[in-house]
Amino acid sequence: MRINFKQKLYLGLIAFASLSSFYSVSARAELNVFACEPEYAALVQTLAPNAKVYSATTAMQDPHQVQARPSLIAKLRQADLLVCAGGDLEIGWLPMLQMKASNSQVLSTDKGLFFATEQVQTLDKLTQVDRSMGDVHEKGNPHVHFDPERMLQIAEALTQKLISLDIEHQAEYQQNLQGFSSDWQVAMQRWQQQAKPLQGRKVIAYHSSFRYLFAWLGMEQVADLEPKPGLAPTTSHLVSLLERTKMGDVMAVVVASYQDERGGVWLADRAKLPLLVLPMSVGGNDDSTDLISLYDSVLTILTNAAETTAATSGE
Repeated sequence: MRINFKQKLYLGLIAFASLSSFYSVSARAELNVFACEPEYAALVQTLAPNAKVYSATTAMQDPHQVQARPSLIAKLRQADLLVCAGGDLEIGWLPMLQMKASNSQVLSTDKGLFFATEQVQTLDKLTQVDRSMGDVHEKGNPHVHFDPERMLQIAEALTQKLISLDIEHQAEYQQNLQGFSSDWQVAMQRWQQQAKPLQGRKVIAYHSSFRYLFAWLGMEQVADLEPKPGLAPTTSHLVSLLERTKMGDVMAVVVASYQDERGGVWLADRAKLPLLVLPMSVGGNDDSTDLISLYDSVLTILTNAAETTAATSGE
């Protein structure tokens, strides 16, 4: 049978496509992972140590507000997997980044897109949102990484996503999850013991960044430095918070590592309360080098403040 030029060209394209597919499958041995926040970059690195992981933000940046820079677009264009908090935390920049990257692999959760908040129940969901409420999230508070039990659920779901993209290394991913879960559960028992002095303690914090942590520890955030989510503290609002501290039940003023400390300093000085700067994620201070040390650092800062307050007040 004679093969004409068009048939030769068609067969050539099929052969090229097959070869490309082969190399694509082979490349899965080292997944390219783009994480929106450092806590999820750290989690991926733990579950997939051979993956090439890039974090779009640091613990010193506000993950609500990121510029879709060309360097981020180039990184996302090469990604096999995109891991983000979700819950509209990145709504101001991620859709633009996805559009400019033109990488169909990371556009759908059916493929290489993973949202942590979609794997767990979120707190503070809203049935109705309008601009007068400030920068709120209809799908609930997206800072779920500060609940250790939710993080375990997220790790399990993320492992399934990694396996779906790289089935050849299924056993390795499952083994890595088992190791992480074991270490995490041991750490959780330690944290629960360490945090007992924090139960019932009240704080004023900049934003609802530590909503899940405080709920897990039995603490209460009685007020925000922000008059509304996303708005900087105003003088009148700070004065009202100063009045609130006169009730004498506030342990400290809390800000996250990326937040402006000035309002917190103003209030803490006048109310004679400690100002605590908590790392928002891995890398938020020198002690937070991975997820476990992040929790260790936050709990140490909080419990030290509780002990100091108790000693000062004679509790």
